[in-house]
Amino acid sequence: MIRTVESEQHVSAPVLAAYSYCETVTGQQARNFAYGIRLLPTPKRRAMSALYAFSRRVDDIGDGALAPDVKAARLEDTRALLARVREGSVDEDDTDPVAVALSHTARNFPVPLEGLDELIDGVLMDVRGETYETWDDLKVYCRCVAGAIGRLSLGVFGTEPGARGAERAPEYADTLGLALQLTNILRDVREDAEGGRTYLPSDDLAKFGCSAGFNGPTPPEGSDFAGLVHFEVRRARALFAEGYRLLPMLDRRSGACVAAMAGIYRRLLDRIEREPEAVLRGRVSLPGREKAYVAVRGLSGLDARHVSRHTVRRRT
Repeated sequence: MIRTVESEQHVSAPVLAAYSYCETVTGQQARNFAYGIRLLPTPKRRAMSALYAFSRRVDDIGDGALAPDVKAARLEDTRALLARVREGSVDEDDTDPVAVALSHTARNFPVPLEGLDELIDGVLMDVRGETYETWDDLKVYCRCVAGAIGRLSLGVFGTEPGARGAERAPEYADTLGLALQLTNILRDVREDAEGGRTYLPSDDLAKFGCSAGFNGPTPPEGSDFAGLVHFEVRRARALFAEGYRLLPMLDRRSGACVAAMAGIYRRLLDRIEREPEAVLRGRVSLPGREKAYVAVRGLSGLDARHVSRHTVRRRT
């Protein structure tokens, strides 16, 4: 069982200001993520915003216009900052609000900070321009940039006392992160191609005649682009099905948060499956009202109850 701190005795003004900054960053730059974490009680919501703000900083370095060697140096500087957080040497009056908030989170929740080291490793893979021959190769990258975030989030959420199979919760959190990342990869396939990045395994691209890449609004001539997308969608759905087994292990509001975030991405996956070529014409997204519906559904516990019933049927 993974326990977390549910309430705080006192939060100083500098720490509150640091968290406020992180929540602003989260609200402005992570709308899907923000829909989920607003369902959490205040201490957990703040902690998740601190994790997001640090992760956003790492991602922004990787996605920026700096030269690769400069990006690598800045990522190592960020790793050094993470080491200070781990050592507990960031003061409350430090000028870096993300470091202040993350340090407070690390003191109050059992978050595995090495997951943020993994994130930095994954972004360094982007900086080096790595490509992936097989799904097993891509999984290594996805575990760094998304599975690790799932495990960090679990440190904030915790598991319910007596939850059956809770020893596998980190595994399920990791798998759910992979499902979200593969959905992201499908959604952003054109945008990534324009930035010179290819994430889908080259074996899969060759199998469906897509090795020429995605540099325009239409699939490569003679390719089975729809077949490629449907193949990857099936893979993502299998990951979601496995990762969703985490939900019954969480308290109601943490489960609602996870169900909301994952539910939004599952609906994105549905849209991509219905119209594969849409991802070549622009970013596929959900309207706000649909995201709100998914959040309400998560808060109602419908997804967690569905997973619980399905799990019981498997065992009997």
